[in-house]
Amino acid sequence: MTTGKADFTGVQSTMLVTLLLRALESKDKEPILDDHFAAEAVDRIDYDWKKLDKPSITRNRFGVALRAKQFDDWAADFLRRNPDATVLHLACGLDSRVFRLDLPAGVRWFDLDLPDVMELRRALYDEADNYRMIAASVTDEAWLDEIPPTKPALIIAEGLLMYLHEADVRGLLRRLTDRFATGELIFDGVAPWVAKTTRLLKKYMSRWYDYPVYWTATRDSSDIERWNPRLRYRDQAAIMTQYERVPDPNLRRLYRVGTRFDWFKNYLRVFRAEF
Repeated sequence: MTTGKADFTGVQSTMLVTLLLRALESKDKEPILDDHFAAEAVDRIDYDWKKLDKPSITRNRFGVALRAKQFDDWAADFLRRNPDATVLHLACGLDSRVFRLDLPAGVRWFDLDLPDVMELRRALYDEADNYRMIAASVTDEAWLDEIPPTKPALIIAEGLLMYLHEADVRGLLRRLTDRFATGELIFDGVAPWVAKTTRLLKKYMSRWYDYPVYWTATRDSSDIERWNPRLRYRDQAAIMTQYERVPDPNLRRLYRVGTRFDWFKNYLRVFRAEF
């Protein structure tokens, strides 16, 4: 059974791109992420996927898979240490992380995204006793009252913070650390030059550049505590440094060469902080 026709714009449109890339990557001979849930979702969503199926987009599937795998690995590590945790997956889109991970029985997982995204998500996935979907904007405040604050919290923000203005990043992180006594935050951040480039492209080449801009960059780990003093930097991983896992020899070579230059190597990193 297929879903209703998917029609998204702005930041929400990026979730269809990443979904398709994870689906394509799962069909590679030696997949990094092996997200067969994404492949099944693509088959069910009524959308003209040919619009996205072009080399300039599909070659990014390995970077998307590497990023998601880093999130999965750190999330699994947290849940091994906190088998009764509460997980908040912010701006989850159509990501299947809740199903990809082997969740301990005591974990409660909440996926959050905008109402129209959640309408499509509910057509693809089912809730369960330990899994709920919440339809709201991350910048709203009321939805957080629905989350019990008594357990350690894992907050996952993949492909989110860079799209927010810094004031909204600060406000969101403050509300989260005020709500929970202890936990971890996992998020990805782009380098300042990447954010600036998207803004210039949108300003001067909007006819050809059809993606939303990045408003908040992550220069280094000090930004985390600057945004919120309760957060303590723990770890980071530059996606490009994992080039050995990329099966495409040309892209693997590009990643390997790119690691020689910090400005290029750190264009996209995944960060982990605790509170």
